[in-house]
Amino acid sequence: MTKYVYAFAEGNKDQKDLLGGKGANLAEMTNLGLPVPPGFTITTRACQAFLETGANPPELAGQVGEHLAALEKTMGKTLGDAADPLLVSVRSGAKFSMPGMMETVLNVGLNDESVHGLANQSGDERFAQDSYRRLLQMFGKTVLDIDGEHFESAIDAAKKAKGAKNDIDLDADDLRDLVKTFKKIIVDETGQDFPQDPRAQMDLATQAVFESWNAPRAILYRRQERIPSDLGTAVNIVAMVFGNLGPDSGTGVAFTRDPATGRTGIYGDYLQNAQGEDVVAGVRNTVALAELENIDKKSFDQLLGIMSTLEHHYLDLCDIEFTIERGNLWMLQTRVGKRTAAAAFRIAVALVEEGLIDQDEALRRVTGDQLANLMFPRFGSTADAKKLTKGMNASPGAAVGKVVFDSATAVREAAAGEKVILVRRETNPDDLNGMIAAVGVLTSRGGKTSHAAVVARGMGKTCVCGAEELEVDQKSRTITAADGTVVSEGDLISIDGSTGDVFLGEVPVTDSPVVEYFEGTLEPGENDDLVQAVDRLIKHADSVRRLGVRTNADNGEDSARARRFGAEGIGLCRTEHMFLGERRHQVERLILAEGKEERDAALAALLPLQRGDFIEIFEAMDGKEVTVRLLDPPLHEFLPDLTDLSVRVAVAQERGEATEEDHRLLDAVRRLHEQNPMLGLRGVRLGIVIPGLFAMQVRAIAEAAAQRKKAGGDPRAEIMIPLVGAVQELELVRDETERVLAEVGAATGVELHMLIGTMIELPRAALTAGQIAVAADFFSFGTNDLTQMVWGFSRDDVEAAFFSRYLDRGIFGVSPFESLDVEGVGRMIRIASEEGRGTRPDLKLGVCGEHGGDPASVHFFHQVGLDYVSCSPFRVPVARLEAGRAAIL
Repeated sequence: MTKYVYAFAEGNKDQKDLLGGKGANLAEMTNLGLPVPPGFTITTRACQAFLETGANPPELAGQVGEHLAALEKTMGKTLGDAADPLLVSVRSGAKFSMPGMMETVLNVGLNDESVHGLANQSGDERFAQDSYRRLLQMFGKTVLDIDGEHFESAIDAAKKAKGAKNDIDLDADDLRDLVKTFKKIIVDETGQDFPQDPRAQMDLATQAVFESWNAPRAILYRRQERIPSDLGTAVNIVAMVFGNLGPDSGTGVAFTRDPATGRTGIYGDYLQNAQGEDVVAGVRNTVALAELENIDKKSFDQLLGIMSTLEHHYLDLCDIEFTIERGNLWMLQTRVGKRTAAAAFRIAVALVEEGLIDQDEALRRVTGDQLANLMFPRFGSTADAKKLTKGMNASPGAAVGKVVFDSATAVREAAAGEKVILVRRETNPDDLNGMIAAVGVLTSRGGKTSHAAVVARGMGKTCVCGAEELEVDQKSRTITAADGTVVSEGDLISIDGSTGDVFLGEVPVTDSPVVEYFEGTLEPGENDDLVQAVDRLIKHADSVRRLGVRTNADNGEDSARARRFGAEGIGLCRTEHMFLGERRHQVERLILAEGKEERDAALAALLPLQRGDFIEIFEAMDGKEVTVRLLDPPLHEFLPDLTDLSVRVAVAQERGEATEEDHRLLDAVRRLHEQNPMLGLRGVRLGIVIPGLFAMQVRAIAEAAAQRKKAGGDPRAEIMIPLVGAVQELELVRDETERVLAEVGAATGVELHMLIGTMIELPRAALTAGQIAVAADFFSFGTNDLTQMVWGFSRDDVEAAFFSRYLDRGIFGVSPFESLDVEGVGRMIRIASEEGRGTRPDLKLGVCGEHGGDPASVHFFHQVGLDYVSCSPFRVPVARLEAGRAAIL
């Protein structure tokens, strides 16, 4: 027979899967000899069975009866007894803390008869009636699904009639009348009387806790926190202790350290003459926990001793709930407390210094997400700011700047020293320069995996997407808010990428000292212990990690910044970014070229520009590997939009102003236009179809490397050929690449050794990796495109179409573009890694998609045996930290 119920003394803190976090910790405190009210736990197995079948397991009722009888014997009371009732609380308790997401019912066992017994035993009629009205209110709302506003309105009416400010000002007669009102509300709303049978109350409350696992707010919380949906919740049945018995009673919450800062001290809240839910419900103002010393020094001293015991036992910050019943302290709950990112780093290092944990354990206690949180600037108080709207919190941070509506203006204003926020309906690759120039990006369309969001996160830029209430008028260069407020170009706005809030005007911004530390402008000893903690843990991560960490960078400035942030090279240098801006007309010349002579002239014009870019990058990354990806996007992306150009040429022709070059350009755009360019003429196909294109790029790389070597540098270039699907493609381009390298080496007298590899971004490439490895020195997994190809959808199109629906329905726990799809895309990577190294054991393996900076994905890349991950400069510290954690977890 499956055991569904455990007494507290039967469990321990390591049984959270079975007993839930609350039950496991109640068991642990019981075994430590701390003052825990007796009780038992109904396991998560029972909840899982209920959720699967819609009914409790047949054995559950009998097992609950046995443990209830044992509890009654221990307490010397019977549940709901008319003369001297045992009352219990029914509390949820999942494996992972989900504060406020599920249900609790207190004072179970009270009815029209036992309320008098409670009054007699306590000597306090008011207390008994107060306890009964609390049961009716909680039971009505939680178990019977009655709108809680009915009960709150009744309480407000009673206080108003009495002229009372707080619930505590109502006397026994007022509360007795309130009990009658609450019972009538239950009848009116459900058509049934409040159940008087104590055991029926307990069983119905237990079922309500089970059902609350799938309440909308619980589902939303689990999705946000990435908590599996099949865990279920345990239920804890605990003998009631009462904090509402008078001024010598009360309830409170305590933390063994400040959960906001991580610093030691006495932190928490206390409320006299109250039950536990009153503290979190905010029905009355609490006092600081330190005040308990003046109210009840005996209990205060005992509590401090227990807090020390628990922290030394759990070796971590503990969050504690307690009740004092007429001078007797009872522990109702403890758990490892939630904390801010700053507190997590401070506490982890403080515990090392106190000798409670080692450095490996400290590294386990922090996360890359927390480090990223510490790196973003943030707003101070927004209380006086005018809020325009709230969009999606796409990329954290705080940004204040003048509104601009196009990239050219953003670049121009930024060059003049202005801070600007680029506002668009949505962004596209043409906006890259503007996004780089801006301090933040705001769009009225798109979501967390839109172009704006992905690029902004990669650059460490603040971004708010999908602010649908804003009407963005690019023509009039205005934003109109829902309340009619009009913001014009040049006006100041403030955007909060951590919350999605958009404010009119300037909200004060606080810089991140952690970024100053990574930039090298702030030494660890020059700031508070937060920077010292980050320094200590990131250095330990570097000492234990196996994975290398590179960056994705396309210019000298980003390369230098990434190096300051700890990058060990460049894993992806995207050459297409070098063809934007003023250089686009050179690409147009190449596309419009008629014959070899014109084409060669166009390529010759591009060669020195490319060479200059590579010299700058090689200088910034001197002595470290730089993987340069040859041109990947389809050529038509560098040309004007077909519709816009068609209209422009038609209007010019109508006016008699159209030139021959206009028509040639339009013909070229039409010729190159593709219905689905992701699957068209791009990547290695360009190198095969457009003679000389890849050769020009390789020559620029080789000449730049030769020039740097002659200048005393140590350039270490690697050439990556994109979108290979067949080994024959790679062999063709490799032959041409080796020929160009030999030519440049002979012409310059510099010996050039460069690895030649490919980007694995097609499923066929992954599945034929053993063949492709014959012609490749390295693989770099392009997880952005590989995700699109494996799933069969375009990131830029599908998010707005159905991603939100997929997330709501649980098809996605998180977007596969944010965190790697291990089962699908990850399996492709595993196959390619194993088969590639099966052919070539020394094959270097890396990843250059933005997943390379995602904490969860980094752990997979460690497990699968990659040599390095590569990510945007801003995420390099995050990848370093997570690579270290992956090595010790």
